[in-house]
Amino acid sequence: MDAAPTMVSSETTTSPELIEKLNDALAREMRAEAMYAHYAAYVKGIHRLHLTPYFEREASESAAHAQVVRNTLVRLGGVAVTQRHAQEIKHTTDYQTMLEQALKTEQQSRDAYRGILPLLEGEAELYDAIEQILFAEERSVEELLQVM
Repeated sequence: MDAAPTMVSSETTTSPELIEKLNDALAREMRAEAMYAHYAAYVKGIHRLHLTPYFEREASESAAHAQVVRNTLVRLGGVAVTQRHAQEIKHTTDYQTMLEQALKTEQQSRDAYRGILPLLEGEAELYDAIEQILFAEERSVEELLQVM
């Protein structure tokens, strides 16, 4: 992940830790979008019927989450990263491996958002936006656990 300056506007006292954590979440969302699009293209066999639409929806959701996080960074005076998270995207055509990788990705994203929320106390609008993403990540984890 590229280093991003932690500039803050004169109107807020944004911590460098918050900017760093938001940028980590943004990079993870960009990675998730790429991973899900890749898996949607490569899932094979009978599982393709169900998993391709699922992976495509998750890719779209990751893009939407990335935009919310990016807008939050801008609002706080930070500079958003432009590189996806460095964690490798495992290439496979095995649906079980894809689901395992998806679960790991969703759990890591969920944990990243859990770390951000306490830093947004007092910023009700931003807190609510990030909390909604956290809820979506938690739903994704639960859904994957049920499918596996």
